[in-house]
Amino acid sequence: MTRTTAFAGHRVPAIGLGTWNVGDSAAAHDEEIAALRAGLDASLSVIDTAEMYGSGRSEELVGEALRGRRDDAVLVSKVLPSNASRRGTVQACEASLRRLGTDHLDVYLLHWRGHHPLADTVAAMEELVRDGKIRAWGVSNLDTEDMAELLRLDGGPACATDQVLYNLSRRGPELDLFPMLHRHHVPVMAYSPIEQARLLEPGAGLHALEDVAERHGATPAQVALAWTIRDPGVIAIPKSSSVAHTLDNAGALELRLSERDLDDLDSAFPAPSEPVPLELL
Repeated sequence: MTRTTAFAGHRVPAIGLGTWNVGDSAAAHDEEIAALRAGLDASLSVIDTAEMYGSGRSEELVGEALRGRRDDAVLVSKVLPSNASRRGTVQACEASLRRLGTDHLDVYLLHWRGHHPLADTVAAMEELVRDGKIRAWGVSNLDTEDMAELLRLDGGPACATDQVLYNLSRRGPELDLFPMLHRHHVPVMAYSPIEQARLLEPGAGLHALEDVAERHGATPAQVALAWTIRDPGVIAIPKSSSVAHTLDNAGALELRLSERDLDDLDSAFPAPSEPVPLELL
């Protein structure tokens, strides 16, 4: 059974499509378009992009991939912290909509916290919701203290997600951030769930991934993704710029890890014993 989760008013597969660095190479254009469309064909409906990625080129490429298929996607983009003032957030969103060729975003995120007050960003997000330019809003790279501050603000509890770095080698959020988000019913978007393929490089961790993969007739990447989405409320958004990798990622939705699998992976990739600051890439 395909693993799904609730996200911003949608029931979506727990693996989506990331686009960090997508759109940077003209030579890769056609293959990247094909990869995104293959993901949609495989029901990987959440597409994550940002105004920062390629200075808007990723949004333009995503918009091209979505022509005639906008309703197939749950579209997410992000505002840079430098633009996240009350007025700047609205202007940045409008620019993203133009690049994406759509009249609305399903979710709009603050990319990370900057110098503009969170209250101003939230007020802008709520204005965008009222104007129909976004359906929901959230944040990215906010740790426990920042999330606590956000959730105390007027409108703060409407936060639809916190997108953070999370994978087998970056387990810090499990200790304090994830329990807080769970209490407030805020789903997680896990970016770089395969650590930009570094989890697949030779080493003790790869050996554990290969052992688990062999037991299931899966790939190590699928095991890493299945681990990331093992709990409800987590959506992984691996970047894939090829059809083959996209379809391999989609296969992880059907993979269920056993207690033995999880124990083996815990031994190879132990969680920290005490809280650590949220890591970024």
